[in-house]
Amino acid sequence: MKTTLTAMTLTALLLALPCAAQESVIDQRSYNLGILGGFSEVVRLGVKTLALSEVLSPDEMDAMMDDVAVIAARNEVLVWREPDLLITDLYPADVASGKDVLLIYTGDTLDKYLAIKADKAALVAAGTYKGKAREDIARRFGRLLSYPEPVIDDLLARDILRED
Repeated sequence: MKTTLTAMTLTALLLALPCAAQESVIDQRSYNLGILGGFSEVVRLGVKTLALSEVLSPDEMDAMMDDVAVIAARNEVLVWREPDLLITDLYPADVASGKDVLLIYTGDTLDKYLAIKADKAALVAAGTYKGKAREDIARRFGRLLSYPEPVIDDLLARDILRED
C-alpha cells in the first residue's frame, strides 16, 4: 500500500510538471493578445459596449498592432489606440500614465467616449470638475464600459488615490 501511494504521488508530481512548465512559458504578449481576443468577442456579441486592452508601453503596443488588426477584423470590431486614456474616479489617476490602451468597440461608441472625454476637459478648464459633475463623468464612462451600477458604486466608493 505504501509503495502504491508513493508511486501515485510521484506520478501525480510528474504529471503536474508539464503544467507548471507551460505556465512559465506563456509570454506576456500572447497573454495580452488573448485578452484582446476575448474582449473583442464580447464587444462583437453586444455583451460590452466598450472594452479596454491591457495598458502597455508605446513600444509594446507598437509590437502588437499587426496582430491587433487581425484580431479586430476576425471579430468584426473596431480598435482605437488611446495614448491619453480618459481618467476618472473609477481607477487610480496613474493607471495609464505614459502608456497606451486600446479601446475595443463597434458603431458610434468611440464618439461617445470622445464626448465624455471632451466634457471632462471642458469641466477641468472651467474649474468645475468636482462633486456631482466629476461623479457624472465617472458614471458615464463606467456605463460605456457596460459596468453594472453596483460595480460603478463600489469603484467610486473605494479609497484610492484620485486625480486632482
